[in-house]
Parts: sequence; C-alpha cells; structure tokens
Amino acid sequence: MLNLSLVKNVYALILISVTISAFAQIALKAGMDSPSVQREIAEGGARVSALLGIALNPLILLGLFLYFSSAAVWLMVLSKVQVSFAYPFVALGFVLTAVLGRLVFNDTFSAAKVIGTLLIMSGVVVMARGA
Repeated sequence: MLNLSLVKNVYALILISVTISAFAQIALKAGMDSPSVQREIAEGGARVSALLGIALNPLILLGLFLYFSSAAVWLMVLSKVQVSFAYPFVALGFVLTAVLGRLVFNDTFSAAKVIGTLLIMSGVVVMARGA
C-alpha cells in the first residue's frame, strides 16, 4: 500500500509528465504544419536531406526535447510505483492533447470525441480510486 505523501508526489509527477507530453504533440504538429517542413515534404519526400530538414525544424526539435523531458519524468514515476498503477494515467494525455489541439489549431470536437474524452476521464478516475 502506498503512503499518502508518496501518492501525492506520484500524482504530481504523472501530471507533469503527461502535460509535457501533450505540449510535445502540439509542438510536433506545429512543426509539421510549418511552411518549411511542408516544402521539404513536397519536394523531398523520404530523402535523407528532406528528413534532416524536417528533423532540424525548431518546433520539431522542441517537440522532441519535450518528449525526452516527459520520458525522464515518467522514469521517476516508474521508480516509485507499479506500471499497472501509473500507465492508465497516460490516457489523460489524450484528453489534454485534444483540448490543446482545439485551442491551438482549432481542431473540431464532435459529439463522439466529447463522449470518448469523458469515458477516458471516467476510467482514469475509477482507476485512481482503486489505488
């Protein structure tokens, strides 16, 4: 059984990791939508020079850095709790990424997306209470 202070600390680390990961998705999407990357895709396809041009885009680099940072925090989480406890919280990333996609890119939110998001959130709450 986990003590209360450890649980609070783990929840904070989980939320930090998931949040950083969601922002990584947004940075990667913004990078892939940038004119320079779109030009590389249109002109170069899968050539090494095109892939290098994409990989060196500042937003792509930021997204990759954020993913690395998220993984580093996640490793701290895994050092403290069982993976079966921690991993379901990754689903919060789907929710946060969808909300950020709406705010940053004006992504659409259909009824199915809203219902799915609510189901994900419900599942995380049920799982967290069972800890």
